[in-house]
Amino acid sequence: MVVLVGPGAAGKSTWAAERFGADLIVSSDRLRALVGSGEDDLAASADAFALLETVVSQRIRRGLTTVIDTLGMDRPRRLEWLRQAREAAMPCVAVAFDTPAAECRRRNRSRSKRIPADVLTGQLRAWGVTKKELPDEGYDDILEPVAVRVVPSAFAAADTAVARQDSAPVGLRFGLQVSRFEGGRAGLASWVREVASRAEAAGFDAIYVMDHFRQIPQVGRAWDDFLESWTTLGYLAACTTRVRLGTLVSGITYRNVAHLGKIAATLDVLSGGRAVCGVGLAWFEAEHKAYGWPFPPVADRYALLEDALQLLPVLWGPGNKPFHGRVLDVPDTTCYPRPLQERLPLLVGGSGRRTLRLASKYADAVNVFGDVAAVRERAAYVRSLTDRPVEITHLSTALVGDDVDALVERLRPRNQNPARYAATVNAGTVDDQIGRFRELAEAGVTEAVISVPDFDTLDDLARVVAAFRQ
Repeated sequence: MVVLVGPGAAGKSTWAAERFGADLIVSSDRLRALVGSGEDDLAASADAFALLETVVSQRIRRGLTTVIDTLGMDRPRRLEWLRQAREAAMPCVAVAFDTPAAECRRRNRSRSKRIPADVLTGQLRAWGVTKKELPDEGYDDILEPVAVRVVPSAFAAADTAVARQDSAPVGLRFGLQVSRFEGGRAGLASWVREVASRAEAAGFDAIYVMDHFRQIPQVGRAWDDFLESWTTLGYLAACTTRVRLGTLVSGITYRNVAHLGKIAATLDVLSGGRAVCGVGLAWFEAEHKAYGWPFPPVADRYALLEDALQLLPVLWGPGNKPFHGRVLDVPDTTCYPRPLQERLPLLVGGSGRRTLRLASKYADAVNVFGDVAAVRERAAYVRSLTDRPVEITHLSTALVGDDVDALVERLRPRNQNPARYAATVNAGTVDDQIGRFRELAEAGVTEAVISVPDFDTLDDLARVVAAFRQ
C-alpha cells in the first residue's frame, strides 16, 4: 500500500500516474466523478470517500497493490489504512510531498479549475503538522522529499553533451557581452576596467559592447547609465592586452559609414590589431526618434547595410579609390593609418534569411540567436550559400553557479516566476553550461558570446571556458 500525503497541487496525482498503472490508483477525485457530477463536485465528497474506504479495504483484503491518491492529511484515516495493511501483512509506504507553498500556489493558478485560495492556504498550514506526524506512525518506509531542480529546456541533453566534451573535446571561443554598466557615474571607469580584467583572467577571447545610446528595454531603463560603444572600446583597448574588442553590433544608421570605418581602423591600431567591426540593420526606432535620427524603412536599411559591407574593406585597404554603391557615394576612401590586421573582421548581426545571405556574401562572421536546432539550421543555410569561411557566432544569456536556485531567487524580477526567469537567462550549473555550449559547437558555432545577469559569476564562467581549451 502506498499512501500519498501532501497539500493540493503538490504533484501527487502526476507522480502516481508516472509510476503506476491507472488500475492500481484509488483516487478521491476520480471517485467523486463516479458518484457525482465531476471531479470538482464537492457535494459528492462524502460519498466519494465512503466509496474510497470500501475500495481500499477490498484491495487490501485481496493483497493488491494500492496507491491511495487523496490529500492524505486526515491522520485517523491514515492510521486505519495502516492497521488494515498490517493485518493483511502488506508493506505500507508513505510518500510525502513537501512541495514549496509558492510552487503549489503557482500550479493551482495555472489549473483550469482552481482550488479556492483559502482552502489551499488551509491545506498548506495543515501540511506543516502532518509532515511531523508521519515518522511516528509506523510505515515500512517514508519516501523523503528531495529538492528537484527543473532545468530549462536548453539543458535537456546537457549530461550526454558533457560526456562527449570530456571524452572528445572540441574548441570554442568565448566572448563576453557587456550590456549594462554599474558603479555609478563616478565609478563607471573603474568598474569597466575591473570587468575587463576579470574577463581576460577568466579566459574570454573577446569583449563586446552593445552599440546603443541609452539602455534598451530588454535590459533596463532608458535613464540607466549607458556608455557610448566605440569610446568604451577605446578605453578597453588600454585596459586589456589580449581580448578582441568590438560592437555587437553597430546599427548601420547611427553613423556615416566611412566615419565608422575610420573609428574601427583607429581602434585596431591602438589595440594592437584586436578590433572586430560588427554591423547590423538597426532596430531600435525609439532611440532614433529620441536622438533626432531618421529611421528608414527596412528595404532602405538593407541597401545601406549591403553598401557598408562593401565599402568598409575598401576603406581599410591601400589607396584612396572612390566607392559608388546603391546608396553610398564616397569620393575618397583615404584611411591612414590602415588597420594592423590584414583584414579587419566584419561581423554581421542577425538571423533572418536576408541578413544571412548578405553575411555569406561579404562578411567574415555572422552572429545568430536561437536554440541549438535553430542555430544548426542557420549554419547549414550559410554553408549552402558560399564556400567562403564564414564563422557562426552565437549570442545568449547565461547565469551559472553551483546553487542555481539561490541565484535565480536573488536576481529574478519580483513579479516573474522563477522557472520562467531561469529559462530566460539559461540558469544552470557549470556542467549544464558545458553541455549547452558543446551542443552549440556541434551545431556550427565557433564563438559563443555570453551576456551575464550577474558579473560576480565570471569565476564560475571561467570553469566553463576552460572546458573548451584544447
